Amino acid sequence: MSAESTIHLITAYTNEATPVPFLTNFFQSPDKNFHTSEKVELDIIRDEEEVAIVVEDLTTGTRENELAYYQTKAFTPPVYDESATISAFELMGRNQGEFVYQDPNFNTNATLKAFRVMRKLEAKIRRAVELQAAQVLQTGKLTLVDNAGRALYLLDFGPRVAHFPTVGTNWGGGSDDPIADVGALGEAVRTNGRQIPKTLIFGKRAWRRFFDNTKVKALFNILRINVGQIQPVIRTGGGSFKGTLTIDNYDYEMYVYDGTYVDPQTRAVKNYVDPDNVIMISENARLDLTFGAIPLIAKPEDRALAFLPDRISNGDRRLDLTVNAWITGNNKHLKIECGTRPLTIPTAIDSFGCLKTSV
Repeated sequence: MSAESTIHLITAYTNEATPVPFLTNFFQSPDKNFHTSEKVELDIIRDEEEVAIVVEDLTTGTRENELAYYQTKAFTPPVYDESATISAFELMGRNQGEFVYQDPNFNTNATLKAFRVMRKLEAKIRRAVELQAAQVLQTGKLTLVDNAGRALYLLDFGPRVAHFPTVGTNWGGGSDDPIADVGALGEAVRTNGRQIPKTLIFGKRAWRRFFDNTKVKALFNILRINVGQIQPVIRTGGGSFKGTLTIDNYDYEMYVYDGTYVDPQTRAVKNYVDPDNVIMISENARLDLTFGAIPLIAKPEDRALAFLPDRISNGDRRLDLTVNAWITGNNKHLKIECGTRPLTIPTAIDSFGCLKTSV
C-alpha cells in the first residue's frame, strides 16, 4: 500500500511527432499508382509549341505533320521495411493514463500497443516519403542514406540545369533583385514545361529576405493596383500561406514551409526545404507518387490480424502500407512489420524548379 495521501489521475498527455506531408500532397496517387510489381514504367509524349505555316496557294497542297513519339521510362522503387516486437511481459505494466490499482487486460493492452507501434512506423514512413518529395522538388534527384551516411538509393530524373539555378547576388545583400530572379525561373518553367507557374514555396530564411527587399515591398505599396497581397491564413497541411504576388505575367501563391525531420546520420533536426531555397511549381504540374506492396508468401496469421489489418491503402492520404504480424510459437511475443515501396516521380520534369538564394 502506498502513502496515505489520495491521488487523482488526470487525462494522459502524448506528445506524438505527427508527420505533415505538405510537399507530398503536390504528388497525385490515383488507384493506378498502387501496384505489386517490381518496377514502375510510364510513357511520356512531348510536343513543341509549333505554329502552322501558310502555304503559297491551294495548289501547293498541305504541309505534312508527324505525331511525336513517346518515351518509356522505368524506375525501381526503394524499399522501406520497419518492425517492432511487443513482449507479453510488457502487457503487465500500467498503460499511460491507466489507474495503478487495476488488473491488466493482456488482450486489450496488446491491441493498444500494436496500434501505438503502427502509428510510429507509419509516421516514419510518411516522413521518408515527404523527404523524397522535398529532394525531387529541390534537385530533381533522390539520394537516400542510412544512419552511417551511405547512399543506399540513388536516382537522377535528369532535370534541366536551368530549372535549379543559384542567384548571382545573395538575397539580403542590398544589391539583390528577388523579383528578377523569380521572374527568370518562371520564364524557364513556362518555356520548357509549357505550364503556367503558380506556387512558390519559400524556405524560412529566403522568405524573410524576399519580403525585406525594397523592390518587393514596393509592389505591395502600389495604390489602386492589385499587384500583390499579403494575406496570412491559418497554417494548413504544414505550409503557411502568405498571400499572392504578380511577377511579370504570372500570379503566384506564396507559402512558407518549415517542416522538419531528424537526419538519420547526424541526428540533427533539418528542414525539408532548405531555408535558402524557393520551390516553384506549375499550376498543372504532373507529379506522381506510386506505391508498391511488400511481397508476402502468405497473409499474416488470423490471431495477429485481430490486432492489425494486413494492408492499408489510401490514395487521398498518399499512403500504402503492407502489414505483416505474427505471434511467436511460445505466445509471448507479437511481431509487427510495416513496409512499402513508395516513389515520388516528377512525371512532368520541366513543370517545376528550385531557386537557391545564396551562394
